[in-house]
Amino acid sequence: MQDSFVHKGKRKILINYLQEKIGIGDQNVLKAMNTVPRHLFLESIFEDFAYEDRAFPILAKQTISHPSTVAEQTELLELSAKEKVLEIGTGCGYQTAVLVTMGALVYTVERQKDLYEFSTRKLREMHLRPSFQSFGDGFAGLPSFAPFDKILVTCGAEVLPTQLLHQLKVGGRMVIPLGKTEEQILTRFTKRSEKEFEKEEFGAYKFVPMLSSTNR
Repeated sequence: MQDSFVHKGKRKILINYLQEKIGIGDQNVLKAMNTVPRHLFLESIFEDFAYEDRAFPILAKQTISHPSTVAEQTELLELSAKEKVLEIGTGCGYQTAVLVTMGALVYTVERQKDLYEFSTRKLREMHLRPSFQSFGDGFAGLPSFAPFDKILVTCGAEVLPTQLLHQLKVGGRMVIPLGKTEEQILTRFTKRSEKEFEKEEFGAYKFVPMLSSTNR
């Protein structure tokens, strides 16, 4: 698949929708999502629908999130270029690509071997290089690279993974869906001091579950 003028036109329509209907105001998020060709992360049978606000199945019985969800989560990070971002759940690599395009130093972890291999290959083909990409347990984070300015969890956790909070810098933010498998609340934690966190909630969503260990 190539990134044609038709694809770019559909992306522009999507960006207008995200801005006008969803209320995304972060221009850096919108610019990055207008740059990254989402259809290249999907199977070719979904190519014609890639810029609709829909989730699609990917490898390992996982899904690529709705574009509106990607935009909302990313906007909640309040991300600046050159910030260190820990991403839990690389998936097919689309969210990773958006973060890298925004100028973040991305450290990303994926527990599904098929998705790790797919996303590694796809990001390399697109010349989008995370600072570090690994196959591993997301619950553990990447303590050897901590602290991070921002942490983004792209899967729903029933229990708050406190180990990740410890890997945040003071002043840093973590965005994570929290709750049972049927529905999660998109939640943002801001680290005010080594022992104090501010918690904010931003509505109900449905994500694939956050699981421990790895799956080969």
